[in-house]
Amino acid sequence: MAIISACASTGRYTPPSGGEGRLCKYTGQSVRALPIRIITVGKKRSAGVQLLVEEYTNKLKNYCSLHDFHIRSNPRNARDEKAQVDDEDKAVMNLIRSDDWVVMLDERGRNIGSEQMAELIGDAGNTGASRLSFCIGGPYGHGQQIRKRANVSIRLSSMVLNHQIALLVLVEQLYRSWTILKGQNYHH
Repeated sequence: MAIISACASTGRYTPPSGGEGRLCKYTGQSVRALPIRIITVGKKRSAGVQLLVEEYTNKLKNYCSLHDFHIRSNPRNARDEKAQVDDEDKAVMNLIRSDDWVVMLDERGRNIGSEQMAELIGDAGNTGASRLSFCIGGPYGHGQQIRKRANVSIRLSSMVLNHQIALLVLVEQLYRSWTILKGQNYHH
């Protein structure tokens, strides 16, 4: 069983650190493939983005199951930002089970590379969780409930990305992570 780096008092997971070109500790080893759920808050997806998400979802079927859930931003048409974030937060929390391993994508999250993303997936498979849930926030970010519930917070870029671009980067990186885990060739 892999050693999970976590703070004992909070249960927070710390993604592996390492420089560019660092190899994943699980490359070529058997890794428990948790089902993956991606929860995205935002406006309706464009047809082009949906096609690309479906393409990567089909590629990922060789490695794990992936379910993509979209929550409309501002589901109750709140007039104030805090109320909007709170409503979105409740909707996201309703999709997360107590035994999910939750990864929050956030601009202030830990910056990780592709190999570290692969390790995060491998480590999550060793936690006893039944599912790996990635959460992409709405236009004003994540609410307090998901911030407290998340096992780890990562960022895909030091730039702020809208939810559609973040989703595309995430599904591509999930596919890349599995190719790393399986020891298949990929471009660095």
